[in-house]
Amino acid sequence: MTLHPVFRYDMTIEELVQVGNQYIESAWKPLYDSLHDQLMVAFREIEDAAYGLYLDQLMPVIFDSLEEAGFEVMEPLEDRDFVIGKCLLFRNSLEKWGTEDNRSRLFWNVVRSKESQQPIGTLLTEISHSHLKFEIPTAPVLFSLREIEREQIVQGIRLIKG
Repeated sequence: MTLHPVFRYDMTIEELVQVGNQYIESAWKPLYDSLHDQLMVAFREIEDAAYGLYLDQLMPVIFDSLEEAGFEVMEPLEDRDFVIGKCLLFRNSLEKWGTEDNRSRLFWNVVRSKESQQPIGTLLTEISHSHLKFEIPTAPVLFSLREIEREQIVQGIRLIKG
């Protein structure tokens, strides 16, 4: 049985990532296996958007739990925003690493205290995926950055990805 992540309002960004990764580690594969056939069919029609359907099932539990603990992870939406997984914005993502059968996309969310509006850092969500068929070769992974400005976040991602 998959446990929901439990976050507290006084956690650091690193602690949030640790709890989030424990949840993903337990939940990602059973969910992937249960949705695989349906998402293979979807991939033939909508290609990469099928990964969004998967993240729509995996990630909201994390974002809902963060909100319940007193954090904000979503910034105001713009007209052309495309959102998956409840809070992942395509304009706040990069996909530059890997081969066609194992690409890596990283999304970022600046995490703020709801009460003070002070940012505690940035949550990165990485999903590896194939462009050739529906396949997620490894568990999605969360990373943390202390940086909160777009340019520094992009630099931080490049340091993590090498």
